[in-house]
Amino acid sequence: MQQTPPPWLTRALIKAALVTMAAILLWQALGALFSLIMVVVTAIFVALALEPPVDWLVRKGWKRGVATGVAMLAVFAAIGAAVAAFGNMLVSQVVELVQQIPAVYEQVAKWLASRFDAQVPTQNEALQQLVESWGTKLAANAWAVGTQVFSGLISGLGLILLVYYISAQGPKFRATICSPLPPEHQRIVLRVWATAQQKTAGYISSRVILALINSTLTCIALTILGVNYALPLSLFSGIVSQFVPTVGTYLGGAAPVLFALTEAPVKGLAVLIFIVAYQQVENFLVAPKLTSKTMEINPAVAFVSVIALGAMLGPLGAFLSLPLVATVQAIVSTYLHRYDLVEDELLVQDEPEHKAAPAAEGAPEPDGAPADEASA
Repeated sequence: MQQTPPPWLTRALIKAALVTMAAILLWQALGALFSLIMVVVTAIFVALALEPPVDWLVRKGWKRGVATGVAMLAVFAAIGAAVAAFGNMLVSQVVELVQQIPAVYEQVAKWLASRFDAQVPTQNEALQQLVESWGTKLAANAWAVGTQVFSGLISGLGLILLVYYISAQGPKFRATICSPLPPEHQRIVLRVWATAQQKTAGYISSRVILALINSTLTCIALTILGVNYALPLSLFSGIVSQFVPTVGTYLGGAAPVLFALTEAPVKGLAVLIFIVAYQQVENFLVAPKLTSKTMEINPAVAFVSVIALGAMLGPLGAFLSLPLVATVQAIVSTYLHRYDLVEDELLVQDEPEHKAAPAAEGAPEPDGAPADEASA
């Protein structure tokens, strides 16, 4: 006897097919709009970082749009002042540094050949290979390169405008998000927003301060040791070590050590010792004080989050991973119910205390306690 399928099976298959098609279309749309989504996410985080000075100006009686414009102009003015203060010196040293790259390459090639018998292409061969591999592609894709440059300029302009509107229309923007939600959910959204603002602003400010400290001390050390191009190398070390998560410390310290080694092995060793010593001081003394209230993240969680978001979203995801994870962690810790821990050795972090040595026979007990009570 032939059995007919139940009536609901056809409807279920149709619904499954429609849901699958909708998911595929949504995924393709997200892929096509990926760059726009990243611009919006970046604008939100930058606007969150600008919230404290904007709110301060608003409390002083400024209109929010004017306060946002002043805060953004202050950021651009600070960057312009730094470039103007060190511009000529930095440009001249960078030009000299670029001119010295062939000599550095030759010294490194000789050192590798003498120590490890490694055959490295000569300067002319390396330059010819570079021109052949990249020059042809650049000439063939000149239109694509120009389009990408123009797209980058448009994205930058769009980012600035989005930052301004999100910050200037902050209360209205939050009201638009909260209006369809019930009151209890509105409070949750506003608390999440406030936490994200606090974590992002604290992260950016702490990174900027640490980069300034790192660059200043590195420049002083390189100048004392007589290493050439101290200013660009120290700026590179400070910026990369603070704004490139996880591997930035090693990348930022590698450049000064490499260029010091090309001048003299003793200089390279001295720079390496300084960088290692400074990193210990920064990691254990300076950074904890700056980030104790804003970026309380487990190191293992921070490392995994940087790798995961970096793989998913690229360098921008790696940069935004720490404030994002700090925000999620703060929200979870606020709404997650916690219980008292059981007593177990696996939950004890510190080493067990050493038992006190037994008192000598006949010695008086502390505070005049009787011997039988002390033993009890």
